[in-house]
Amino acid sequence: METACICAIRKIYRAIGAFELELNRLLGVNINEAMLLCLLSEKADLTAGEIAEGMGLSRSNSSKVVAAMQQRGYVRRVLCKEDGRSCRFHLTKSGEELLQHVHCDKLQLPQELQKLIARP
Repeated sequence: METACICAIRKIYRAIGAFELELNRLLGVNINEAMLLCLLSEKADLTAGEIAEGMGLSRSNSSKVVAAMQQRGYVRRVLCKEDGRSCRFHLTKSGEELLQHVHCDKLQLPQELQKLIARP
C-alpha cells in the first residue's frame, strides 16, 4: 500500500499544529482567531456570512471564533443600519493593537510549509 500521500499530509498537519502553538504562545490566539483579525483588518464591516466565507469555516464555527474574540474585546458587533436583524463586525482598538504585534520574523513558518509555499 502506498502511504506517501497520507504521510505528507500528516507532516503538513503537524507543521500547522506547531505553527499554531507558537502563535498561541506569542499572542494568545489560535490560528482561526488570527485569521479573523487579518480578515477584519483587510475589510471592516463584514457580516457573519462574509466572515465565514472569508475564513473558509462553517457559519457555526466562525460564529464561535467571533464570539470568543468579541468576549476578549478584540472584535465588536454593530447592528446593521439597513437591517436591524443583521450585524456587522469590526476590529476594536485592542484588536488592531494585537494585530500589530504579529511580526513574521518572530513567527517562523515551519520548513514543511515553506516548501509548499515556495513551489510555483
